[in-house]
Amino acid sequence: MKIEAPWLTAAPLRAIFAAFEAAGHRVWLVGGAVRNALLNEPVGDLDLATDAEPDAMLTLAEAAGLKAVPTGIEHGTVTLIAEGTPFEITTFRRDVETDGRHAIVAFTDDMTEDARRRDFTMNALYAAADGEVIDPLGGLPDLMARRVRFIEDAGTRIREDYLRSLRFFRFHAQYGGQRGIDPEGLAAVVENLDGLETLARERVGGEMLRLLAAPDPALAMAAMAQSGALARVLPGSDPAALAPLVHLEGEAHVSHDPIRRLAALGGEDLRDRLRLSRVDAARLETLREGAGRIERPGALGYLHGAEAARDILLLRSALLQQPLDAGALAAAARGARQVFPVAAADLMPALQGAALGARLKALEARWIASDFALSREELLEEGA
Repeated sequence: MKIEAPWLTAAPLRAIFAAFEAAGHRVWLVGGAVRNALLNEPVGDLDLATDAEPDAMLTLAEAAGLKAVPTGIEHGTVTLIAEGTPFEITTFRRDVETDGRHAIVAFTDDMTEDARRRDFTMNALYAAADGEVIDPLGGLPDLMARRVRFIEDAGTRIREDYLRSLRFFRFHAQYGGQRGIDPEGLAAVVENLDGLETLARERVGGEMLRLLAAPDPALAMAAMAQSGALARVLPGSDPAALAPLVHLEGEAHVSHDPIRRLAALGGEDLRDRLRLSRVDAARLETLREGAGRIERPGALGYLHGAEAARDILLLRSALLQQPLDAGALAAAARGARQVFPVAAADLMPALQGAALGARLKALEARWIASDFALSREELLEEGA
């Protein structure tokens, strides 16, 4: 089997392959680029693996006139820059010792040893310069079947890095389609739930947001809840509204937004547990509070803007398992375009300070309650 893609024959990558070949070494594409190319999914970063040790990479880069940056040289990773394009290249490695979060590795020239330290069979695929795929562990059948399966013993792979339990669900959401989740992998997750408590919350947050950004994470999230893993990372959360929300998002033609979906899950202390950014945390709070209140669509649009109002309406419908009202979306969009017609100067000098602020707030509330129908003159008469 071969990969055929324009980026495979582009000049920067060809220069990398040529530099290694000239020095008597080989370099292969590995992991996500190979996986996604074979699945006709979008390909992002081009990760490379080689039989050359880091010092040899620095030497061959100098000989080929390539800039080399020792980005993670102690772990075998060097970034080579060819024609302005950076490529992260890592020496084949084998694990010497792991503690569930970090690994001590040793370099090797054996591709199979390198493959065995990866997580899923679909990620242990390599491709040569001509696109020929090398499958040292027999992962191709799993990839073609969209079966997310741990390499060799699932429990061992998880104990090497407990984040792999969460990646298991994320990969199922991204690549598993509608097929059932691998029972051996799910059992291994259940057996190693305590390991989730050892993970840095930044890592948990990053993985959960990636999972929720998948096109349809509902099945994977339901399995995660069933296994007990969801309760470990997001206590109090419930995925019941997620499938309805995904359906409504499709009807509304909106993006796969992880924060909107996180709001549908609920849960306790999400900002701290997932180490959300200040912006994401504020948005999450707005969506959760809005979904739990009763403002009319127009008021939501005016108070929060069209996009946030739309998301709140989607959440309300999902939580109540009701159809989305197109009229409500239109009203929210109209509300977002409204401009309060009364200014502070209209009430001065009769009112000043706190009294002025209170009157403006009261008039604005009256105007919103009228569905923006009251004119400036009518509001000022009320405030007189």
